[in-house]
Amino acid sequence: MNRTVILLVLFLWASFTAGAQARPIGFTSTDTALQTAFSNARQMALSYRGSAADPVGPWYEAALPSRRAFCIRDVSHQCLAAESLGMSGENKNMFLQFVSNISAKKDWCTYWEMNYLGKPAPEDYRNDTAFWYNLNANFDLIYACWRLYLWTGDTDYIRHPAFESFHLRSLNEFIDRWTLQADSLLARPAYPNAPVPFNIIDYFHRCRGLPSYTENVADLKMGVDLVAALYRGAEAWSAAEAWRGNKKAADLYARKAAAYRHQLESAWWDPQLERYYTHVTNNGVFGRGEGETFLLWFDALKDSARIRSTIGHLVNNDWNVENLSYQAYQLYRYGYWDKAYSYILYLTNPATKRRDYPEVSFGAIEGIVQGLMGVEADARFNRVSTLYRSRSADRSSLFHLPVLSSTVTVEHWQNGSSLLNEGKKAITWRVAFNGEIPFIEVAGRKMKATRECGIMGNFISYVDVRVPPGKKLVAGYKKS
Repeated sequence: MNRTVILLVLFLWASFTAGAQARPIGFTSTDTALQTAFSNARQMALSYRGSAADPVGPWYEAALPSRRAFCIRDVSHQCLAAESLGMSGENKNMFLQFVSNISAKKDWCTYWEMNYLGKPAPEDYRNDTAFWYNLNANFDLIYACWRLYLWTGDTDYIRHPAFESFHLRSLNEFIDRWTLQADSLLARPAYPNAPVPFNIIDYFHRCRGLPSYTENVADLKMGVDLVAALYRGAEAWSAAEAWRGNKKAADLYARKAAAYRHQLESAWWDPQLERYYTHVTNNGVFGRGEGETFLLWFDALKDSARIRSTIGHLVNNDWNVENLSYQAYQLYRYGYWDKAYSYILYLTNPATKRRDYPEVSFGAIEGIVQGLMGVEADARFNRVSTLYRSRSADRSSLFHLPVLSSTVTVEHWQNGSSLLNEGKKAITWRVAFNGEIPFIEVAGRKMKATRECGIMGNFISYVDVRVPPGKKLVAGYKKS
């Protein structure tokens, strides 16, 4: 990176830390096992925070711990938990490092992994023609940037020239260069953009553009997880263009997203086994292995029967800790609360193997904050939503959560919730409860609830209320 970009990074970080919350996030629950799980996950996740004095600037570990580095995939998955833990400055710097290093010489890839020195990690990079790169990464990062904007309200993730260039290059030149158009996924060449001369034994040649996050399949043409990533990247940017008021561009990327989803549902579903294939080889043979987790991560499935079949297979098989770290939050979203809860306890158990992989503790934090406590944010409407998803705890409280450039404290109990706005501006609180509830009472005022049916057939009921700065509102309902 040049000196101007480095100075910008340091300025942005300093601006954030000057106004950052003084009080760290906390969590209590009548379920003491859950409270211990949060404490263990928070302690471990914070231990991965790097020094802002390191040459790369503010950062946290998001790769194998021994490397003192961060991987584009892992950062894309850890970023919202990092926001919850007060590492907004680290996120901004790390994401800026990645989007600033996309280049035509690397065929519109960026670096797969960077270290504390601000250099591409030598474990994954030799030079611009020989390096490791999973093609999902660009679209995962686009999706992460959109989620970061929704959570923080920081428009740089969408509008900053380096970010905007990365998003547009990824969805156009990158797709063209790697033959990733929706109608080309099953017919693309085996090793597009291969170095010359090509040495298939050299994994920096062979894996320069892996078409999946699954790395143990020989002769791989395409992974279903990359199809899902392409869909979500295009869908996320369509939403961003709509937010920017660019209807024509929003429609264009929505059509691209729809084409990838059509390909996913038409070519990758096995009606006999009622499961998705996870990969296809260069000789056209479909197979099964890892990858289904990302169908949930990228929210690519819309058929409830296929979702149930996919989740049924996931929860009844053994997976590595990376896959499990993504699943806690996703299973809460889809109504599998008990299994999500068991994953959180497993991931934070000191006896769990590879528990020290950074994604694990960050995934547990995300599972509790967004999954169990149901906190979501949407900066487009200055709105924080809450929805309690627990059968084990009568009461749970989340203190000093950074969101929308402010902090809130959220408490849940049976038939009730509260939100304290600790910031200096009003926010909209979408207070939601499970089930078909006709009225919700907020601050003593009875309000008619809006009811929605989710993709799995579950109903939630909610009202939107304004919470002034420094105020706490209490909401609840009476069981019929």
